[in-house]
Amino acid sequence: MILVTGAAGFIGYHTALKLLDRGDEVIGLDNLNAYYDVTLKQARLARLTPHRNFSFEQIDVADREAVARLFAQRKPSRVVHLAAQAGVRYGLENPHSYVDSNLAGFTNILEGCRHNDVAHCVYASSSSVYGANELMPYSVDHNVDHPISLYAVTKKTNELMAHSYAHLFGLPMTGLRFFTVYGPWGRPDMSLFLFTRKILADEPIDVFNHGHHARDFTYIDDIVEGVVRTLDQVATPDPDWDAKHPRPGTSNAPYRLYNIGNHSPVQLMDFIACIEAATGKTATKNFLPMQPGDVERTYADIDSLAHAVGFRPETPIEEGVRRFVNWYRDYYNV
Repeated sequence: MILVTGAAGFIGYHTALKLLDRGDEVIGLDNLNAYYDVTLKQARLARLTPHRNFSFEQIDVADREAVARLFAQRKPSRVVHLAAQAGVRYGLENPHSYVDSNLAGFTNILEGCRHNDVAHCVYASSSSVYGANELMPYSVDHNVDHPISLYAVTKKTNELMAHSYAHLFGLPMTGLRFFTVYGPWGRPDMSLFLFTRKILADEPIDVFNHGHHARDFTYIDDIVEGVVRTLDQVATPDPDWDAKHPRPGTSNAPYRLYNIGNHSPVQLMDFIACIEAATGKTATKNFLPMQPGDVERTYADIDSLAHAVGFRPETPIEEGVRRFVNWYRDYYNV
């Protein structure tokens, strides 16, 4: 039995669906909060509930008693922890939501795993932990001591918390640093969703950093494949780990970190061109400065992931954007 937190979210929905399709029993947990359109979350959930092996619990991971009760009653054997307060810029408005969901909530999940003999916990980290780093491509062996958003701080903290539980209690923990995930059923606060909506409505789009961004856009199916493959490969101590020359991506505890990215950064203007091609419309662009907490470029080194589980994301940006736009037109009847 696998517990998937954030099951009504973008990545959580797709992950739960993949696990169900291969025959796993899945418990979905989500608080269905109003950070973005709740009806979209409910629509995702409605596609999961018909599955015989799926059950749903509307619980906030920050609710200590409810989380503890769920673990004690259902006894999941593995956990995929994807519930979190997402978004970089929202931290400027509501920092406490990140502390509640990403720190207190993660503690509750760790305690549930610790006290109920969970065999493996895979959790979502983020490329945002690389912060002010400019050495590319980003490697899990790079220093990540200079985050530039509260969201990134909480994600790096999650990695440190996970290592302490792996060390103290022998709890196998695998952290996945996701790089700009996109695709059907995506989040309305992400650029692909925003751009597609506005382009189809003949509204101007805001292009930050005057279009000079580059992102390692990673298609949702590739993200999910990486999640499931790492879930199946339980983290173990690294026999080659050297405490005098420690590598951050592994440990003498059952702990692993991996990047999951398309390892192929796309310029923002090229990304917009893909949306224009998929929609058949030309965007009116409003060029603006960079936003606080944002970074100019991301680029994932995925060698450790490929070596560990034999997988490299490969979905071309043109194909992934086309699939999203087709989904958007169908879902919103545009």
